[in-house]
Amino acid sequence: MRSTSGRARWLIALVLLLVWLAVGGTLGPYAGKLGEVATNDQASFLPRNAESTRVLEAGEEFDRSETLPAVVVWTADGERIGKSRQQAATDAVAGLAGENGVVGRPSPAVVSEDGEALQAVVQLEPDLGDDLAGVLDEVGRAAERVPGTTAQIAGPAASQADLSDAFGGIDGLLLGAALGAVLLILLLVYRSVLLPIVIILGAVFALGLACAVVYVLADRDLLRVDGQVQGILSILVIGAATDYALLLSARFREELALRGDRFTAAAAAVRRSAGAITASAGTVALGLLALLVSDLTNNRALGPVGAIGIVCAVVSTMTFLPAALALLGRAAYWPYRPKEEADAPAGGHRVWRRVAGTVDRHPRRLWVVTALALGLCAAFAPSLSARGVPLDEVFVNDAPSVAAQETLGEHFPGGSGNPAVVIAAADRAGEVRAAAQRTEGVVSAATISATGRPGGGEPLVVDGRVRIDATLRDAADSDAAKDAVERLRANVHGIPGAEALVGGYTAQQYDTQRTAADDRALIIPIVLAVILVILVLLLRSLLVPVLLVATVALNFLATLGVSALVFEHLFGFSGTDASVPLYGFVFLVALGVDYNIFLMSRVREEALAHGSRQGVLRGLTTTGGVITSAGVVLAATFAALMVIPLAFLIQIAFIVAFGVLLDTLVVRSLLVPALVIDIGPRVWWPSALSRTDGPRA
Repeated sequence: MRSTSGRARWLIALVLLLVWLAVGGTLGPYAGKLGEVATNDQASFLPRNAESTRVLEAGEEFDRSETLPAVVVWTADGERIGKSRQQAATDAVAGLAGENGVVGRPSPAVVSEDGEALQAVVQLEPDLGDDLAGVLDEVGRAAERVPGTTAQIAGPAASQADLSDAFGGIDGLLLGAALGAVLLILLLVYRSVLLPIVIILGAVFALGLACAVVYVLADRDLLRVDGQVQGILSILVIGAATDYALLLSARFREELALRGDRFTAAAAAVRRSAGAITASAGTVALGLLALLVSDLTNNRALGPVGAIGIVCAVVSTMTFLPAALALLGRAAYWPYRPKEEADAPAGGHRVWRRVAGTVDRHPRRLWVVTALALGLCAAFAPSLSARGVPLDEVFVNDAPSVAAQETLGEHFPGGSGNPAVVIAAADRAGEVRAAAQRTEGVVSAATISATGRPGGGEPLVVDGRVRIDATLRDAADSDAAKDAVERLRANVHGIPGAEALVGGYTAQQYDTQRTAADDRALIIPIVLAVILVILVLLLRSLLVPVLLVATVALNFLATLGVSALVFEHLFGFSGTDASVPLYGFVFLVALGVDYNIFLMSRVREEALAHGSRQGVLRGLTTTGGVITSAGVVLAATFAALMVIPLAFLIQIAFIVAFGVLLDTLVVRSLLVPALVIDIGPRVWWPSALSRTDGPRA
């Protein structure tokens, strides 16, 4: 019987391993194919119910509303532009009419007021995808035919091309950076050759499975994926899978030293760590799914995509990893095999015994000082501006579209090429145009004619409505331009019967900013409530979950405060993307609770046998090394996002990486244990543990 049972255990572990190898070989390539179903068209990620979105929907019948403008600007090194060059520029872009990707006839070249620059607008098809770069190259070659001038391309088309270029190769670059960082840290911490490779394989298999599921759903238009979501998915799966694997492998090491038999140890490790891992995964997954109530499409896209990634990470950790560890046994930790007593990796017991001793001697002093320090950092959180990132800061490298936009702004009104778009009733067009014209911050306003250009000729009337383009004085991405849009809306909304709507690039940025603020007010309480419920169910207490939620919230505010100082004074950002605080909250709070779940679930287990105070000390000593390693790994994986030269991802990377380290090294190691010891057994109220304090050892 015993030999039959032994063969069955070997067979089950081997089958699980072969299944995952097949999954990796079959679905692994989907990690590189996800870009095929991703879109970086920012117009697809606008607030669902915002006024600027309704303008897009109402203006679908207008010729220009279905195009992507490329603004060509010529300069002559400080010389004045003569008639001959103006005509040459007009002829150069006119020759693009009928070319692949070009819609209609480009506008004639216009001379700036200072006479030192020319501008023309070439309308492109909005869904060129990977062909956009080639079409812009054609536009650039045509523009370069104007003698004695330097040609640049600005506008939405150029920005979208640079954005696609920034995400180009995201799969290989980001994945390589993340896996390289994880592998290096694991090798240094565990000084083992096989275990890091097994953990990395589990993370890669989880990522391949997640990408395959997301690919199928996105290909059927059930999910929407962009470059940001794609990058975050990779980091999230690798980080989460590695964290869960570290927890399970550490428990396997303990059980192996106690039990000796590898299969029994693997089963015990799964059984004893399953609660903490699934609770942690549930916290993150449900926190991400809370993004579904957002009015921003890219937020709603990240929710289910991230949750799918977390589920795949758990499945890999709870099936592939135990099978691999059971087959390898002590060889998984070669050349440093576990001794006959459980020991923390890299001398962790010695370090964490000292930490536990410090916490035990001065718990109140320690938690008060720690909380005051975090509160001081949190005091700077309100200075973090979430009004959006200016165009010249979106790309951290020298993007051609940014340089072209700066040139355009030097010679033309700041809003050139990105006008505010007003859709209004045709019989009130004159009043609406006049109201737009007298709005502070608007340079000019013109009705779109039947030719598809502003001014000149009969207005184009579609379903009883006209389109009016209002050129803003300030750059389209500036705060001043957003204020002008707000004033413009107030002016045109007040015209009876006009039913005027104001949209365009600046209005979209303004609406996105306001929607992001509304999302934070709605989603943050939902996430906190979800986390609180999960902690109550796991720890069977009310007071401990409230304390844990409060500490991770304090950690989040402290991280925002430090980030505000770093972004402004070190990175040179004048603002943050409107979605950064919400993304930072969801990742940092949900992932931060993970480490407290790992700690407190072990503390409760030890407290049942040894009492509350000893439970804290034993739990901190036992889990200190593995949780710290997990925090460092997760911080490193999110820091890998910095290889993509976009301000949004760099800001997210810093907030999560710094916040995770702060949570791991300060909140989980000092603040939470000191609070629990200072409060005593009452911390487990209303469970029986708060009254009996567990049986004494």
